[in-house]
Amino acid sequence: MGNFLGSMPGAIAQGLIWGIMAIGVYITFRILDIADLTVDGTVCTGAAVCAVLVASGVNVWLAILIATLAGILAGCITWFFHVILGIPAILAGILTQLMLWSVNLKIMGGANKPLSARNLYVLLTQMDVPRSLIFLGIAAVIIIALLYLFFGTEIGCAIRATGCNGAMSRAQGINTDLMKLLGLALSNGIVALAGSILCQYQGFSDINMGKGAIVTGLASVIIGEAVVKRISKNFAVKLAGVFIGSVIYWIVYQTVVFFKVDTDLLKMLSALLVAVFLGIPYLKKKIGGKKNKGGAVNG
Repeated sequence: MGNFLGSMPGAIAQGLIWGIMAIGVYITFRILDIADLTVDGTVCTGAAVCAVLVASGVNVWLAILIATLAGILAGCITWFFHVILGIPAILAGILTQLMLWSVNLKIMGGANKPLSARNLYVLLTQMDVPRSLIFLGIAAVIIIALLYLFFGTEIGCAIRATGCNGAMSRAQGINTDLMKLLGLALSNGIVALAGSILCQYQGFSDINMGKGAIVTGLASVIIGEAVVKRISKNFAVKLAGVFIGSVIYWIVYQTVVFFKVDTDLLKMLSALLVAVFLGIPYLKKKIGGKKNKGGAVNG
């Protein structure tokens, strides 16, 4: 039992890092109402760019910034495919993701890239557990605060309006194409930021580190919404809920590992969990509609 409890801080740290990625998924999935699958490639892009720059002696914070910019560029490519070429959003994301696979291999010069000792990896792994969690917790709070402020601005509200009702937004004079560009760029920039921090935490970047990221992100969003929906409808609370959902997800993951359950099944279980939570509102609405129709007939 002691070993199990001892593994929890690591699971919480992973949850906070992947929570940043899940925030990016939340922006496209919930705010912009776009199913963007670019994130599976963008996580690795952020990690690859950061790892190569740090290994070359670039300052770690500058490397993280450049990695974030690389993610923003990936989001712009998806936007180009979707808006300019008219390709459906989900397919546009898949195309960008496939492109990034080759790009990431070229950036790293192989399937993985180890980091040198003088980087954030030391900060996150050699600090005592409370301080490392405080570091990641502060990063999460800063991201929530910045996004809360941004989406309260005129541009932020325009992005939210575009996701809610694109036709009405265009009628109000909002350039919805531009708002989609900003939303996709912001989302993938945040995902790449998460990838850059993740590679620092693990000490390496790997071509497969982004596989299934969209499922992890969606699971975090869905779990977080279920936790905070009765607490408050405040936007900051919803963003905090994404981090909470991610931490819960990784605690469950660590529990599965500790009790030696076949971890190969975890992605399948995550996908089923997301499917159930996404399907419940539809089923409730469908069942409720049948009941109302039945009541009207009986009346």
